[in-house]
Amino acid sequence: MKKIVLGACLFIIATTAINAQTPVNNQLKELINQSFGYFPKLKEAQNAIFTAEDKVVLTDLNKLPNVGAQFGYNYITPVSKATLPINGNNQEIKFIPNHNYTSTVNANYTIADFGRLKASIERSKVDLQLAKDNIELIKNQLANQVATIYYNMVYLQKAIGIQDSVLLFLNENKKIVQTKITNGEALKLDLLNIQANIDNEENKKIDLMNGLQKQQNLLTYTTGTSAKAGNSFDFDITKTTSNKALETSVTNNVEFKLAKDKVDQAVADIAIAKFQDKPSLNVYGAAGFKNGYLPDIYQFKLNSVAGISFNIPLYMGSRTKQQIKLQGHLATQQQLAFSSLNASYKKDIDQALLDIQTNVDRIGNTQAQIDLAKYAQQIAAVRFKNGVGTNLELTNASTNVQRAELNRLQYQYQLCLAKLELAKLMGSVYWQ
Repeated sequence: MKKIVLGACLFIIATTAINAQTPVNNQLKELINQSFGYFPKLKEAQNAIFTAEDKVVLTDLNKLPNVGAQFGYNYITPVSKATLPINGNNQEIKFIPNHNYTSTVNANYTIADFGRLKASIERSKVDLQLAKDNIELIKNQLANQVATIYYNMVYLQKAIGIQDSVLLFLNENKKIVQTKITNGEALKLDLLNIQANIDNEENKKIDLMNGLQKQQNLLTYTTGTSAKAGNSFDFDITKTTSNKALETSVTNNVEFKLAKDKVDQAVADIAIAKFQDKPSLNVYGAAGFKNGYLPDIYQFKLNSVAGISFNIPLYMGSRTKQQIKLQGHLATQQQLAFSSLNASYKKDIDQALLDIQTNVDRIGNTQAQIDLAKYAQQIAAVRFKNGVGTNLELTNASTNVQRAELNRLQYQYQLCLAKLELAKLMGSVYWQ
């Protein structure tokens, strides 16, 4: 009955913890935000935003006229010439000089392209939004990575603490065995067995410390700092249902925003394709100096030209129609990818919620196991000290305590990771 009551109390406490949104500790927030300014991948994504912004500006600049200058020289031979009587004398007259010079300023401006430029600008804006959402996705992934490393370190530090308590217990009993050997109440074999257990537990502690150092190295790699992690699994998230979590994901998760951006890109490409066979209205003009004008073909004279052109594509071999069809299929593919993402997130959310509930139940069950194992360990220690128990009984009792405590720690760790996963799926910005 006591086990049932204790388990129920722990379940209520754990469920209440999920219901109440607990702020993320400041140390983890600081590490995550520090990684945003340090991690190279994020800087690369930031540069992609600058590139997309430049592309928007460049596309928009097509609204302005094109103005240019041209300077040229041509040597022509032979040239048209004739012999004509001038003032009673026959003179050779050239109609074009051998040396031709020209200097011209040209201008061209599109008055109307019937939506082509506007569609290109909208496409560039979609690319910019995609770049911005992509950096948010990298931030979410990086935050999740840093938080996972942080709580890996919490787990390993706690596991090392359990190992220290085991080693303390074994070393105390080693002293008891040594006393018993001196008094002739124990065999040297008992001392060898307990020393073997101590060596085994020391090796486990070394492995845990090695794992902790590796996580420390990963934290330095992502944040540029060697800060130590906290000592508790204090990450929490508001309790929710599968459908509500999915609705939140569709609204807040950046992957859904990116999927929508790709749909928008495909739709913008369709709009651009539709304008390929549209006409355009342009005006142009030029002014400058050149030689070659009669009667003095060597004299530079001011010349100018102005006009208007209306360009109408008449036949493009059904390329526009095929391009629209292709872009339509690509848009459909992106919409189907959005639906697939929705189904995938539904599966992952259900799994995260199941992991949370499962580990809450497990934690409730392990507390009773730990209490019983510690009680059995105390009895075994008293029996061994009084000479009515064996070293094997004491070692088994100690192993059972260690196993139960490690199981609870593992479940607490898995519960924390499941909450982190759910927060990531729901697009929670918990580092702000």
